[in-house]
Amino acid sequence: MIRRLWRFLQPYWLTLIRPSTSLSLGLLVVCGFIAGIIFWGGFNTALELTNTERFCVSCHEMRDNVFAELKDTIHYTNRSGVRATCPDCHVPHNWTDKIARKMQASKEVWGKIFGTINTREKFVAMRLELAQHEWVRLKANNSLECRNCHSADSMDLTKQSERAAIMHSRHLFPGEKTCIDCHKGIAHRLPNMAGVPGWN
Repeated sequence: MIRRLWRFLQPYWLTLIRPSTSLSLGLLVVCGFIAGIIFWGGFNTALELTNTERFCVSCHEMRDNVFAELKDTIHYTNRSGVRATCPDCHVPHNWTDKIARKMQASKEVWGKIFGTINTREKFVAMRLELAQHEWVRLKANNSLECRNCHSADSMDLTKQSERAAIMHSRHLFPGEKTCIDCHKGIAHRLPNMAGVPGWN
């Protein structure tokens, strides 16, 4: 069987590795360069299209569950008019981190394909697990997505509540904790937190 497959593929392989008799090396290099630019442009365009709120809420699982919840938070509507969209919080801005996150998110597509969270009931049942994945990710990267907009250096503690100022001074500034340690549920409803370590 392998021999038959090799006989079938051999002419194509020989054509691929044999030097061109009619095209110059320069033309092949230029064509390869142009093809590379087209591929790279297409890849980046597709990547950026998947980094939009419109893309994120194009499936009903996100639109009807977490996006609907986001609309009731300060990250969606606020006095300054600054809105955090899905990719602002769930996709790193740095290119290499973004690619790593996209690869990780490709696993999440299985949930869509196999209907893991295709109803409200299934979503609610999986909510704690889904939230914990995000909390672990944010904890591991020191709440990078939060820090893309919020800077500890720019915080004016005098404009914060007394409790917030104390907590930020005591835990955030020294690096003992990161944003997600205290701000779980800031943009989405919390799941049932029974049994979650450090949660009262």
